[in-house]
Amino acid sequence: MNDLCGKLVVDVPIKASASQFHEIFHQRPHHISNVSTDKIQGVDLHEGEWGKVGSIICWNYFHDGKNSVAKEIVEAVDEEKNSITFKVIEGDLLEEFKSFKLTIQCVPKEKGSVVHWTLEYEKLHPEIKDSHTFLDIRGDPAELLEIAKTHI
Repeated sequence: MNDLCGKLVVDVPIKASASQFHEIFHQRPHHISNVSTDKIQGVDLHEGEWGKVGSIICWNYFHDGKNSVAKEIVEAVDEEKNSITFKVIEGDLLEEFKSFKLTIQCVPKEKGSVVHWTLEYEKLHPEIKDSHTFLDIRGDPAELLEIAKTHI
């Protein structure tokens, strides 16, 4: 991997089931802005169906002190592994990155689950900082689970 490519992985334990958490990003990402308004202002379906590979979703979010937009395609879904992958195809992130991909996988544990957030990217040039702060906007998993309880 060259100096322009990076991969960040964050694991977050949660008390909910893996399938509950996966459903939020797979079928109902538009509900995330209901509980994470300081970070995610809105999520709109531009093409396709929620949770289907090839669908295009537009995220309006607050990152590094400014309002931003990312248009993403659902690149992969694995319901058995509670995994979904989004690839950015337009928006503010592509001003600094040649490619930007986020995979969210929730793995069942004896008590609850662990959410694996994996961010893979390629910077346009070496002066671009690594994207550690992007994972901060993912939302608090406890807050996101409130979506599962209140918007079923």
